[in-house]
Amino acid sequence: MADDIAVSGDLNANVRCPTSGDPQVDKAAHQWLTWDRNPQTRAQVEALLAGGRVEELKKRMCSRMSFGTAGLRAAMGAGFSRINDLTVIQSTQGLYRYLSKCFPDLSSRGIVVGFDTRGQEESGCSSQRLGRLTAAVMLSKSIPVYLFSTYVPTPFVPYAVRKFGAAAGVMVTASHNRKEDNGYKVYWCNGAQISSPHDKAILRCIEENTEPWSVSCWEEDLADSCPLRKDPLQEVCSSYMEELKSLCFHRDLNSSSPLKFVHSSFHGVGHTFVQQAFHAFGFPSPIPVPEQMYPDPNFSTVHCPNPEEGESVLGLSMRLAERENARIVLATDPDADRLAVAERTNGCSWKVFTGNELAALLGWWMFFNWKEKHPDPADTQKVYMFATTVSSKILQALARVEGFHFQETLPGFKWIGNRIHELSKTGNHVIFSFEESIGFLCGSLLPDKDGVSAAVVVAELSVYLYKKNLSLTRQLHNIYRTYGYHISKTSYVTCNDPPTVQKIFGRIRNFEGEGCYPKTCAGSSILHVRDVTTGYDSSQPDQRCVLPVTKSSQMVTFTLQNGVVATLRTSGTEPKIKFYTEICAPPGESDVISLEAELGKVTDSLVEDFLEPDRNHLIRRSL
Repeated sequence: MADDIAVSGDLNANVRCPTSGDPQVDKAAHQWLTWDRNPQTRAQVEALLAGGRVEELKKRMCSRMSFGTAGLRAAMGAGFSRINDLTVIQSTQGLYRYLSKCFPDLSSRGIVVGFDTRGQEESGCSSQRLGRLTAAVMLSKSIPVYLFSTYVPTPFVPYAVRKFGAAAGVMVTASHNRKEDNGYKVYWCNGAQISSPHDKAILRCIEENTEPWSVSCWEEDLADSCPLRKDPLQEVCSSYMEELKSLCFHRDLNSSSPLKFVHSSFHGVGHTFVQQAFHAFGFPSPIPVPEQMYPDPNFSTVHCPNPEEGESVLGLSMRLAERENARIVLATDPDADRLAVAERTNGCSWKVFTGNELAALLGWWMFFNWKEKHPDPADTQKVYMFATTVSSKILQALARVEGFHFQETLPGFKWIGNRIHELSKTGNHVIFSFEESIGFLCGSLLPDKDGVSAAVVVAELSVYLYKKNLSLTRQLHNIYRTYGYHISKTSYVTCNDPPTVQKIFGRIRNFEGEGCYPKTCAGSSILHVRDVTTGYDSSQPDQRCVLPVTKSSQMVTFTLQNGVVATLRTSGTEPKIKFYTEICAPPGESDVISLEAELGKVTDSLVEDFLEPDRNHLIRRSL
């Protein structure tokens, strides 16, 4: 071990600590110790230095987070590549600099700040503390802050941004990620998550403003004493619930229906707000899962806090529903922006709906009620629905038959949110949007996915169908018979080795020789290849992608001769390679078993031929 060296700075007294022997690591680590005022994260760095943990220090100190499909997201703990007091202060300083350039009236518009219930004892980080530090940085620059006084659903932040005309919003959350993670999600003045060029410009401003400006940036109590801080909780909650009623179409059925619902908030923020949403629709309260209704940053009753995992994490909800004779289980993820739904179909048999299946039901429901209120076919020409490009094409099939407009975007609700904002200026109506990972937006109450509103809309749909002696499962089959069966599979492999990910996609792009993509999959010819990472699309006359090119992530889509569309892509929030396959059949009765078998062959081939040559670095998960 090399000699100790002195560390000094404006915010910390001189200290002496060991070096690692790696000049790059030492420079970054000692810069950290100069700036960081959190004793727990400082102690983590000092311990790593003392233990000679050079590789771990490199991972933490020698790179920075970048904006993915849902903002900055990483493990909590010490280091420039992690979520902690210092990196949140740096991110907010960069955000302030950029907003100052874009909004001459920033000092009157202000920003909105919300947080969820996450926390980590060993690093002293919690979403609440990080939200209050975000507010402190802005308040130290005399920028008004609408800081929620308690945890809220993520959708409340974009809703509040639009309601108050704020310049931006920040939500401290890692949504459904593992308990070790947290995140910093940024919304623009239109209420949509930031996309290019704002994300890259904010990152540049963060890199130019890494040194904390003053002691005030570390004083979370500034949020309590500064007159520029407002608590928007009551106003936003009241306004949101009132506007939510515009999605209520059959209030007369809701209060009298014998149908019971169980709701799990997955140890997160959703319990109180889903209860209020049910009351807004005239429902009695859903039955909460008692073990999961209160915040718990350890997510102690589930192996992972992601309701998309299905039956493996919905066990408590299903058992409670069986005891209470409830037919429907609703589960919001920890920040309540996504929704899982399960239906008891026969005794104790359960159907857990995929995101694509729920979208078929919700898309049909929203258009059914739109037509009831707007019988003039000309009005339908102003109706839009959106889906991400890796999601089912079922809405496209509805649009072809019913005459409304359907559009696709890249994965991530930020793309949908910005399109909703653009269309809102033209007198058009976006009545439903979704992404297959159980993210739904009914109407256009706000430009982001919303598990709270989706939960109560599913409840009303269920009650309406029950009155007609139909279940959600039966209605889903009715939709498929009318508009065509859309059978899909979605799963992922976990890969914690970035070079392996690069190798996998590099091999795909040179599968049949340099610059040649695969020509077949499961014995079926590949007709078209779209690669949004490189901007290549063989289906276009000029072979250029219509969708925006995203060089920072990997995504390749194959269209096969047998009608299957298959996509491989990296997750923007987790170390996963996701794969999506779908086969579509024309309306009428279809041989579903044959379709499923064909889809299964392609899905297995996609994984075995394109991913599993590197199986030593992959962990496969089946949803």
